[in-house]
Amino acid sequence: MTVADAIELVVPPESSGARLDRFVAGATGLSRAELQRWIEGGRVTVEGTARGASTRLHRGERIVVHPASSARSDAKPESEVAFDVLHVDDDVVVVDKPAGLVVHPSLGHATGTLVNGLLALGLFRSEDLLDPSDATAHARPGIVHRLDKGTSGVMVVARTGQAREALKVQFQAHSIDRAYEAIVVGDAAGGTHATLHARHPRHRLRFTGRTTRGKPAVTHVTPLARLRGATHVGCTLETGRTHQIRMHLAESGTPVLGDPLYGGSVDDLALRALGEKLGHQALHARLLGFTHPGTGARVRFESKVPDDFLVVLAALRSG
Repeated sequence: MTVADAIELVVPPESSGARLDRFVAGATGLSRAELQRWIEGGRVTVEGTARGASTRLHRGERIVVHPASSARSDAKPESEVAFDVLHVDDDVVVVDKPAGLVVHPSLGHATGTLVNGLLALGLFRSEDLLDPSDATAHARPGIVHRLDKGTSGVMVVARTGQAREALKVQFQAHSIDRAYEAIVVGDAAGGTHATLHARHPRHRLRFTGRTTRGKPAVTHVTPLARLRGATHVGCTLETGRTHQIRMHLAESGTPVLGDPLYGGSVDDLALRALGEKLGHQALHARLLGFTHPGTGARVRFESKVPDDFLVVLAALRSG
């Protein structure tokens, strides 16, 4: 990527007293995260001197921004990674992630991820996708949310830095519509699980709502069908914490069938066999709704329940 020419700004009277970062972001449309990286690198000057983000400006001052090349992803294209593309436009790509596919490269999963597959399809439009506020951004261009490896369903990925920032704001504000379907062990009751959410004190790969310190986590559960030894449920989220649905269902006594982390042992041998054959938690992200970062319109995308999930449902309905 060629580094852009310097951007020169003069502080108008109405912006006297404004913070440097807010004024420049508003005047240029640059993302605050990218601008912060440039400020910290001394690439934004006021009257010829590099200044901090919180510097208060005065009318008539001359600001010069020297853009830097965006960081590049370390991930490599891999055309053999399989997933379905539900929608693509200039700002976002919406995908249907199959169970078993890791979202982005990480320790233990350096290759074969959704990001590797997206790179192979050429679906990232620009090199400003790496979030400068994210220490692991080199491995996850465009990623604004995740589904667990064993969870299938719909995901949105940003194609530009501007889209990434707009989607991040929505996820942080919990204004995203998210609906899931799951098969759980036991007779699940409908209702709302509103707890705190924190790392489990003994099992470091797990999270718990049984804590006195943490972030709020809210899941609404609706039984869809009573099955033999299990329940087909729908779940909607107000928050989107790591493992939130799996944690809430397990701690209410009805863990997701096939969940290797929260499931525990299943006494019913036939039900246990179905979970083992499935090979992952029976959890599917069916719907995702958000405000489109380019058009401002509210959009919704749905993913059909996968065949292996349907096979388990059919077996449990028939008894």
